[in-house]
Amino acid sequence: MTVKEIKITYTEICNNLVERKLNPAFKQLEKLISENNLGTYYDEYRNLEETYRYMLKYTVEGIKDPERQKVYQKLIVSVFELADKVNEALRMKYSPSVEYEKKRVFSKQVITDLETYVSGLEDYYVDDELNSLVGNEPEKETQPETFEEHQQKIFRLFYHVWFRDELKNGEKETLNDFIANPLLPVEYRSFIISGLMLSLQRFFDPQKFAVLFNAYGVEEPEINQRALVALLINFYKYDLRLPYFPEITGRLKILNENPEFKRNLERVIVQFIRSKETEKIQQKIRDEIIPEMIRISPNLKDKINLDSLMEEGLGEDKNPEWEEIFKDSPGLMDKMEEFSELQMEGADVFMGSFSMLKSFPFFNEISNWFMPFYTDNPSISNVVETDDNTNQQFVENISTAPILCNSDKYSFCFSIQNLPAENREFLAQGMKAEMDQLKELEEDEEMVSPGKRAEFISNQYIQDLYRFYKIHPRKADFEDIFNWRFDFHNKLTFGDILKEDLKVLRSIAEYYFAKNHFEEAAEIYSLLLEDKKDGEIYQKLAYCHQKQGDFKKALDGYLKAELYDLNRLWNLKKIALCYRNLKQPDKALEYYKEAEKLDPESLNNQLNIGHCYLELENYDEALKCYFKVEYLKPGNKKVWRPIAWCSFLSGKKEQAEKYFTNLIEDEPGKHDFMNMGHVQWSIGKRMEALDFYKKSISEAGFSETEFLEVFEEDLPHLIDQGIDNEDVQIMLDQLRYFLEE
Repeated sequence: MTVKEIKITYTEICNNLVERKLNPAFKQLEKLISENNLGTYYDEYRNLEETYRYMLKYTVEGIKDPERQKVYQKLIVSVFELADKVNEALRMKYSPSVEYEKKRVFSKQVITDLETYVSGLEDYYVDDELNSLVGNEPEKETQPETFEEHQQKIFRLFYHVWFRDELKNGEKETLNDFIANPLLPVEYRSFIISGLMLSLQRFFDPQKFAVLFNAYGVEEPEINQRALVALLINFYKYDLRLPYFPEITGRLKILNENPEFKRNLERVIVQFIRSKETEKIQQKIRDEIIPEMIRISPNLKDKINLDSLMEEGLGEDKNPEWEEIFKDSPGLMDKMEEFSELQMEGADVFMGSFSMLKSFPFFNEISNWFMPFYTDNPSISNVVETDDNTNQQFVENISTAPILCNSDKYSFCFSIQNLPAENREFLAQGMKAEMDQLKELEEDEEMVSPGKRAEFISNQYIQDLYRFYKIHPRKADFEDIFNWRFDFHNKLTFGDILKEDLKVLRSIAEYYFAKNHFEEAAEIYSLLLEDKKDGEIYQKLAYCHQKQGDFKKALDGYLKAELYDLNRLWNLKKIALCYRNLKQPDKALEYYKEAEKLDPESLNNQLNIGHCYLELENYDEALKCYFKVEYLKPGNKKVWRPIAWCSFLSGKKEQAEKYFTNLIEDEPGKHDFMNMGHVQWSIGKRMEALDFYKKSISEAGFSETEFLEVFEEDLPHLIDQGIDNEDVQIMLDQLRYFLEE
């Protein structure tokens, strides 16, 4: 049985259990056990199925049992647990992934007494504290080695937690105490949160959820924000199963009574959604910003400090000299401002830059991808310990940078080792100034908006996870959580939680809307309308449908928004647009006329009225609208094309020829050459018509097939303008000969 087949069967079992289809679940489970020689689980399977058969028998016979539903629920949970164990045994047996490679190796290094092991880790810091109090300093020669050994023990604890299927024999309490212990470095305690997150993703265990809930209650944001991220990931993963575990969902509901939790929840959900923009942002930087920067003067750095511009943004007080510098690339300043805004809102703008800096030996150790950055980490001792203070200053500055995630900070540190000393010093000084400013800004924001530091931490952690799942050399061995929709509003548990506070749900919808995720935004707006009717939400829901091309639903939303008299001019134009796309120009015209009453000076609206008349084949009225636009805005070339075409359809051939000539002498499109050919043919100039048809294909970009499809659509109009239908194929064949020349 292949790993893929095992995964499919296990998923089917879980889905059947969720739907309470125990009979097919038992059959699939028996197949996994028997075909893979997992006899150790057969007795448990047989007992569970036998219990279910008895329950079915008593139910059918009408025997009353007030405990039946409780027994049924417990039975489903027991089958889930057996399916998990069978699935894990099979993956241990067959999976070639790095996760199971490591688990097989670590199975010989399992910590047998976790409480004693953790106590030994804590003693390291207790002894250090005592030495500090009595004034004893450990010998410097031995300290680095001792600290490295201690860190290896932390790594062992990380792997123990990761590869533990279920927490047993007081392990939950031991981990609770470890994570909450203020004597231990916060970096190591938050590091273990990642081990728990990975462990829970691999193997479901309510006790792991309990530890994460307790970790969220720890005061340090370095811990509670990672715990919240881990909880959300696993709530999303196990959403369908969780209704069978009221002890987990109940605890979440209790947390949701806390306003701070609601703020944190909203922020982290938005950060997950924002992570889906990372690839777009990197592409924009790669395809737009960097090429523009390369294109401009190579002496730019001597004229302005680009890094300073990118940090501070180019606000209202722009130096007039910058305009001169950027004259060859006028869009670059706007792009840099956009880059700065993305950075300030927490977007992952450095993914592309640092993705190439993950080849250092440090990243060969999988656990290091989850290690928070701290200056005492032995792995960066070669960077820190130099004869001068330059590197030390650099590392200390980088540790406080809120705009870099932990993984990128390590990459940055390793990359500076090869820089010349003077470059390192220059970089360190520049970074100190920048970090001081950022720190001051962070402190100000924390005062104005409490929780900003927590926001930085959770965002950095999600970026760390993004790097692991997207660029780790063995990333294919893991399910990429960043391919999930993160539609928490559609999940059983979080859907109910979010509906309890519609402000949070609305904020998430607005973020989706702002980032053009119209499908998800529409889903939430629909949920919000179930609770309360609102004109603006109807408009935004309609706009989401419009952007997805569903004009029927969009029209329904805009019409309902009409009842609220909210931004009526905009709404009227949108209703008209929907009717036009639904091929109802008469209704569209009605609403454009209403819009005209509110804004009679709008030339764009006048154009749309003309288009409606054109679609209704009222060419004279259409021309009146188009000429009005041309008269009021003589330089508007966009109106030439509809005037030319409408003139042709209404038999005003000289007028049509004049405007098509203007178009061809300006910036002709492939339709312009074809339409001019129609005009020439209709006035008897067949050779000129063929010449324009040929240009439509050879110069303007029409393929012969496309040309013939459009020509077929136009044929009724040609016949109306006096073309003999008998001549059509003759002309087209002559055109084919012309094209062969």
